[in-house]
Amino acid sequence: MPIEYTKLSNIDGPLMVVEGVSGVGYNEIVEINVSDTETKTGQITAIDGDRAVVQVFEGTGDISLINTKVRPTGHPMRLNLSEEILGRVFSGVGKPIDGLGDIYTEESWAVDGSPINPVSREYPRSFIQTGISAIDVLATLIRGQKLPVFSGNGLPHDVLAAQIVRQAKITGADSGNFGIVFAAMGVKYDVADYFRRSFEESGVLSHVTMFLNLVDDPVVERIITPRAALTAAEYLAFKKGMHMLVVLTDMTAYAEALREISSSKNEIPSRKGFPGYLYSDLASLYERAGMVRGAEGSVTQIPILSMPNDDITHPIPDLTGYITEGQIVLERSINQSGIYPPINVLPSLSRLMKDGIGKGYTREDHPALSNQLFASYAKVSDVRALASVIGEDELSETDKKYLVFGREFENKFVNQDRNENRSIEDSLELGWSLLSILPREELDRLDPEVLKQHYKAQ
Repeated sequence: MPIEYTKLSNIDGPLMVVEGVSGVGYNEIVEINVSDTETKTGQITAIDGDRAVVQVFEGTGDISLINTKVRPTGHPMRLNLSEEILGRVFSGVGKPIDGLGDIYTEESWAVDGSPINPVSREYPRSFIQTGISAIDVLATLIRGQKLPVFSGNGLPHDVLAAQIVRQAKITGADSGNFGIVFAAMGVKYDVADYFRRSFEESGVLSHVTMFLNLVDDPVVERIITPRAALTAAEYLAFKKGMHMLVVLTDMTAYAEALREISSSKNEIPSRKGFPGYLYSDLASLYERAGMVRGAEGSVTQIPILSMPNDDITHPIPDLTGYITEGQIVLERSINQSGIYPPINVLPSLSRLMKDGIGKGYTREDHPALSNQLFASYAKVSDVRALASVIGEDELSETDKKYLVFGREFENKFVNQDRNENRSIEDSLELGWSLLSILPREELDRLDPEVLKQHYKAQ
């Protein structure tokens, strides 16, 4: 018969201290019998001699220091898995909430997982098409990459996340072997409902697994949600050979939950009150993306985070930038001008795109076109600064064409409808039509043969 412990010495927020324990392990799951009809779940987060600190997932509001029984299960948090998880909606800790009942379980995996061993990694190749020109052409998402979206409060990152889930696909022989895991942390009811309806109405829910942690769910669950999502993705990728895209929103809510729990434990805070292990904790999530040598599938990550006060030097985006392979930056001023998605292409980049685009992947002219679009749009900023000083009428004819190019680039290339799904060919052709606004001699990043094939002066 399993041992039950009944001696509780303290309850503080989501934490409680159990005395007299033995033979338990860190991160072990415990069942908490609050009454004859109510049982809660907790996780051991610290052990000191015969004392164990337990995080209670469902909250400690109705737990008493007396008449409460705590029973260790002997294992960490586990997630029941099978191919049936595709098309299903789960809570932040992996319990079905779509009314379709429990799933048939083939395997049960610990949600903690582990980062992929660098020795066993395979270099990411091949792109994932999102249908969004500014991403596909200029900051291409590569299969096996981790590419975060840096946003801000009030910016349409939720809309962008939903659009990526609806439109993302891979091409070639593996096109039918693609799936998405979507995890939302600390979202309001209307936002969670928007995500569900968006996926259902577009018909993509059949290859999407959703994990929803709502704003009034226990903060402890927020720590489990991305781990459960990544565990589901790893199972489908490395056991079932699927190529999985994991969208995590909002990682700021996750980090703030980590800070709140750290504070409850009286741990010494670091920058802006976050725990000193925030970097390693985020890395333990982000580094679970990749391709493994000998495995057919892959795990690609798009973590989305809202930068407090639009501060890209804040610890969350700052540390995320160190760990991941680029970033897509949403700009408030661009959003205020009515452009969607409000992507600022100049600070946005994908460090792996050079090895996943071009001949055999997207199109042979893609790398050169991308470089020229970046260079030309960067010069637009200089011309606009000059025009603000001397006036637009005093600019040279070439500079005036740069102003036209800048407006067209923002309004036709970056800007697109929230339901518009552009193929990579459409996006590349649109880029060439914009470069044709500029004089041929200004396109110094392009090979003459490539220019001859695609450039059509206006």
